[in-house]
Amino acid sequence: MEQEVKNCREEYKMAPHYIFHDEVMREKTKNHPCYNGCNHENARIHLPVAPNCNIQCNYCVRKFDCVNESRPGVTTSILTPNEAFDRFVQMKKEIPKLSVVGIAGPGDALADFENTKKTVQLIRAYDPDMTFCLSTNGLMLPVYAEEIIELGISHITVTVNAVDPVISARIYKYIRYEGLEFKGEMAGRILLRNQLAGLRILASKGIICKVNIVTLKGINDFHIPEVVKTMKDIGCYIINIMPFIPVEGSGFENLPKVTVGEVNKLREECSEIMFQMYHCKQCRADAVGTL
Repeated sequence: MEQEVKNCREEYKMAPHYIFHDEVMREKTKNHPCYNGCNHENARIHLPVAPNCNIQCNYCVRKFDCVNESRPGVTTSILTPNEAFDRFVQMKKEIPKLSVVGIAGPGDALADFENTKKTVQLIRAYDPDMTFCLSTNGLMLPVYAEEIIELGISHITVTVNAVDPVISARIYKYIRYEGLEFKGEMAGRILLRNQLAGLRILASKGIICKVNIVTLKGINDFHIPEVVKTMKDIGCYIINIMPFIPVEGSGFENLPKVTVGEVNKLREECSEIMFQMYHCKQCRADAVGTL
């Protein structure tokens, strides 16, 4: 852990590829525990108000919940926006250093955008200085990009596992878009088009964009540097290369895991391209506290 923090500190100092649009955004990012690995004092809370998803990833199953399930897509319960607001107020009293509200599902924050929007509005009215962060697969990003900006959401995480539809076709079972279901390379093309378009809009407006990449052995591991180069060209801020977590019942339940060494080797290689995240805990959709 000490080495990871040291790596992140050095990279944070050396991140010349990204120019902050203003001092407020710089300060928000400095105090965001996911976007700045040097920060282990500030806490975040994930509010599970978005249960639906418009994509079926071959590595994802969202039906489990127990004390040992610590991964994205898992939550003990789904909250309404009002319940989420009440939970935020309670946790803010218990954790004074709570500085970030994140909505990371357990489905997709933009597949349930009305719930996401209402939650942000309630908390924003109560605490105007709170930093808001959304996590999404990016399929609906161009549709809601302007509203995301208007809501004052400063940070967004988009999972981009490939920039080649042929590779995407192996990762996603299907996507549901504009009332239709798409599979294979067509699904990959639609998803990639929307991810790139949405990220371009947000990055151009000064939103701090983080890109998650799930490392899938033999499927996209060799392709990850290409994804990182594309994200740099768009203007994203930080890359989070994550190990794949096998889940029983998923399409990839028998896919071999990548080792910590393999993931760190990819991070080191891609750190030559842009700023890398080393400290991700692959949190639940109802996580709260410090990293």
